[in-house]
Amino acid sequence: MTLGSEILRTAYPPPRSPTFPRRPSRTLSTMATILIIDDEPDIREVIRFALEGTGFRVLEAGHADEARKLMQSEEPDLILLDWMLPGRSGLELAQQLKQNPKSRAIPIIMVSARGEEEDRIRGLETGADDYIAKPFSPREMVARVNAVLRRSRPEEPTDQIEIGGLRIDNVSHRVTAAGQRVDVAPTEFRLLHFLMSHAERAFTRSQLLDQVWGEQIYVEERTVDVHVRRLRKALEETGHDNLLQTVRGVGYRFSDKP
Repeated sequence: MTLGSEILRTAYPPPRSPTFPRRPSRTLSTMATILIIDDEPDIREVIRFALEGTGFRVLEAGHADEARKLMQSEEPDLILLDWMLPGRSGLELAQQLKQNPKSRAIPIIMVSARGEEEDRIRGLETGADDYIAKPFSPREMVARVNAVLRRSRPEEPTDQIEIGGLRIDNVSHRVTAAGQRVDVAPTEFRLLHFLMSHAERAFTRSQLLDQVWGEQIYVEERTVDVHVRRLRKALEETGHDNLLQTVRGVGYRFSDKP
């Protein structure tokens, strides 16, 4: 048994009976399938126990090749991926999954003992949707899985959103602040609507290109910066340009918090 698994099992032993709340919005027949990719069986066991305790269906793989073989017949709703895998690393596998049209939409939570900020940024830039450092609480891990699944599920377009005094109306295609109209071009409108629909979440330039411009259109990542500058300039007139924030090392987010 490795030191990592010993720490995890000692700090967070599996409870005798499940204590994690079930999600009322899903039934067992439609519960999401989670693929755990980790070379330590003890850690997989703890994670499996926590996930199955909340009704998830769980698949396991001990290394990248086993995971790829498993995914030929299974399509998980989310992948918990360990960074330090034997042979091909979790980072390499995440890159390959995000480059494959069949698997690129599957959200990934990177799991690693590497908890430094630079490591977290590398994981997110690779395409991971979240990052959790070992040792971790199974409760936190389940909460993060639920949060990522909520974000990844298709949502109905919101007609009107108001944040920090700025309102965007997807029906009339207008942006207003305190009753004053803010003129934005069509691309900036789509960019603003997407960011306001997912407020407080940071997106990489690549993610914004996929969501706003579309995966089938080739546009350089610096194009995002150009449209962000234009959008900020438009919002500057009403003093709302500060809501469109730069997240260093990641990309952009929309937030009314400093």
